[in-house]
Amino acid sequence: MRYHTVIRLKWFLFVVPALLIYLVFFIVPSASSAFYSLTDWDGISYRFVGMENYIKMFQDDKIALAFRNTLFYAVGITILQNVSGLAMALLLDRKGRGVSALRMFYFMPAVFSPLVLGYVWGFMLEPNIGAVNSLLGALHLPSLQLDWLGNPAYGKWMIVLITVWQFLGYTMVIYLAGLQGIPAELYEAGDIDGAGRLSRFRHVTFPLIAPSFTINILLTTIGCLKLFDQIFAMTRGGPGYATQSVATMIYTIGFGPGGKWGYGTAVSIVLFLFILILTVFQVTILRKREVEM
Repeated sequence: MRYHTVIRLKWFLFVVPALLIYLVFFIVPSASSAFYSLTDWDGISYRFVGMENYIKMFQDDKIALAFRNTLFYAVGITILQNVSGLAMALLLDRKGRGVSALRMFYFMPAVFSPLVLGYVWGFMLEPNIGAVNSLLGALHLPSLQLDWLGNPAYGKWMIVLITVWQFLGYTMVIYLAGLQGIPAELYEAGDIDGAGRLSRFRHVTFPLIAPSFTINILLTTIGCLKLFDQIFAMTRGGPGYATQSVATMIYTIGFGPGGKWGYGTAVSIVLFLFILILTVFQVTILRKREVEM
């Protein structure tokens, strides 16, 4: 009995370092943020203000705009990334020369830092000397030369499209894994029954990749609701506050003039609760769809 107890203690000692790191760097900051959201905190000293930050937040037009922009990014990126990722997976779900190279080519942008790629695209989309407008000028298409990031309407769409471009390959790989797990006998049975490509996709492929669909929708939505790097690198939330997401707004509040860290923490708490509620809702709906299919 004593020997088994010693063995269990040894295994527990291996777990302790990871638990301590998780406690110190995740649990304690998360718990303390709930307290600091109720204070007027500048990073050094604080004054307890109760629910004042939360009341102010729901009356702040800039925060409301940031939430609307975040929903725009989440919906636009989630739809485009999953539709294009699934289409790419269907095209590359085959054997042949060059297929593996194409898969690697489309996945490669996901390996790089979103911040670095954001700065690269920011230079390319610069209206005066950027590569995109320079190319359009060389092709004698001056009417298509636009202020891609300075105009709020174009700027938000550029953020959406570049994020989709970067993570398209990541979504594609997950769909490919689902497609390659479908037994070939099911497609053969569909051919015998005279089913066309659209019918096979509707009745065989789409139901059986439901788990891949669930994973991609959840990962994409959560990532978009926390979108920061691309916006920070390309527009800094500008012009003005036109392209701010909630994540960049939290940064602006905390590290901008005045350093309102307590207020920024309150916004981050609301964002966390919003993501949590939306994620639970999505999991419930998507898991139910998996069971039904």
